[in-house]
Amino acid sequence: MKALSHDSTALYDVPGPRTERRHKLYGLLSTVILLALAGWLLYLLFDTDQFTATKWTPFEYTGIQELLLKGLGNTLKAFAISAVLALALGGLLAVGRLSEHRPVRWLATLLVEFFRAMPVLVMIFFVFVALKVQPLPALVTGLTLYNGSVLAEVFRSGVNSVERGQREAAYALGMRKTQVMTHVLVPQAVRAMLPAIISQLVVALKDTSLGYLITYEEFLHAGKLIASNLDYDLPFIPVVLVISPIYIGMCMLLSWFAQWVSKRQRRNPKTEAADVAPAEPGTLLPGVQ
Repeated sequence: MKALSHDSTALYDVPGPRTERRHKLYGLLSTVILLALAGWLLYLLFDTDQFTATKWTPFEYTGIQELLLKGLGNTLKAFAISAVLALALGGLLAVGRLSEHRPVRWLATLLVEFFRAMPVLVMIFFVFVALKVQPLPALVTGLTLYNGSVLAEVFRSGVNSVERGQREAAYALGMRKTQVMTHVLVPQAVRAMLPAIISQLVVALKDTSLGYLITYEEFLHAGKLIASNLDYDLPFIPVVLVISPIYIGMCMLLSWFAQWVSKRQRRNPKTEAADVAPAEPGTLLPGVQ
């Protein structure tokens, strides 16, 4: 039987020279298309005079800078509260979904499926209009219910992805279910769940922009106020060019934080496998002559 090469996998063969040339061609064409699209967008921006000093001078005013900083602070506040509550709610619902008691499991499943299927904006508007709640609690409630229900499925899938033998071995040692969950299953599942958790937190960060629809003074709402008070054509484009990189930067920071945590987990001696010395050719079992 032909042995697999170092780079081959069980799913596909190592690409040959013709395939590698074809992939390089695809990559070159994609790069050219993306550069052409970026050049076309830059041309449109320059053609509409979006980089003239007149359209960027207002951002030097102290009042506009303070308004943007206030909106950014409100965005981070709503995100921080929503993230903490969503993680807690997701953990609680995941425990319910994994419960051995059928009524608890059914109730948790019903809540997860309902809040996951409900649009975030509908929940925010319902809390804000029907329950007459202030903008910040209404925004946080909507984000918490939706993202918490999604994270509950992430947690449940992560715990179930751990090999069944780990659970059975822990029970065989006399551990209770809570001990099995906290000391065996969850620590092994965290590494697999971390990318999905961070991805959902990025969604929660971006969804804070829905707060401007209920007059919550977050970052996008601040940009809208600035653009509506500028007296030149297409005032929203410079505002978007200022706000978008900040949103992208915050999402990239979350991704970087996830990678940093993942690397620390791999270097943690508690999660690393212990090295076992290979068996020697002449080693005999005790009592064997």
